[in-house]
This record gives sequence, structure tokens and C-alpha cells, in this order.
Amino acid sequence: MQVTESLTQKKSLFGAMSRFIGAIDDMDRTVLVPTLLRDVPVDHGGDEDIQQDMYGSFVLLKSIRDNMERGVAQGDNGQDKEPGCRMDEEEDQDLEKLFHFHLNGLSTVLSKLTLRANTLTTRYKEEIGSTWGFLCTF
Repeated sequence: MQVTESLTQKKSLFGAMSRFIGAIDDMDRTVLVPTLLRDVPVDHGGDEDIQQDMYGSFVLLKSIRDNMERGVAQGDNGQDKEPGCRMDEEEDQDLEKLFHFHLNGLSTVLSKLTLRANTLTTRYKEEIGSTWGFLCTF
């Protein structure tokens, strides 16, 4: 029973959010000098189209975490319909499909962002570890 519960928790949105926020918190505790990440390329696994350094990833990941924890400020696009409006029956039936589509997408994105945060943290430790002896041998 516990194995099933842990597998269910691992696949849940709440679990994905917790892992992501935990990875960002770990990254935040590890990266003491974020400016050292400037001009350090990010390994995107073959995505040469992405021109971003590790500092850009660091800022992006923290921004996403902040939006998740505090909420996103909604502009004019926040709500298309008034709360009292009744959807037509066809839209109502598609809500479950739409929910599952977005839930799967969000889980996938959170997994990729968590991996990126963990990679950034590891790379920062490697970079600082390799230069730490050089910086302290004066």
C-alpha cells in the first residue's frame, strides 16, 4: 500500500511542485554569488537555439518559483467571463479533458525545470570547487 501511495505522490502535481520548489530552494542556498553564473553556458541537451547563460536560467527559475508561491499578477486576460456566466454544455464537457491536458503539460514543465535547477546547482558547485583553491591560494 505504501509503495502505491509513494508512486501516486511522485506523479501528483503537488509532488512535482514540491520537488521544483525544493530544487530552487537548494539552488538558492548553494548559489551565493549569482553573478558568477554570467557567461557560463547552459547545457540544454542539443538545443542550440537557446542562447541563455546560467545566470539567465537562475533568474528565470527563481521568478517561476516566486510566481508559484505568490501567484501571478493578472492583467486584462485574467478572466474572460464573469463569475456568474454559464458556459454552454459543450464547453462544460470539455473541461475535464482540458484540465488533464494542462495538468500533464504543467507536470512535464515542472519536471524539466526541476532538472534544470538541479543541473545549475551541480554546475555551480563544480565551477566554484574548481576555482575555490585558486581564489584562496594568495
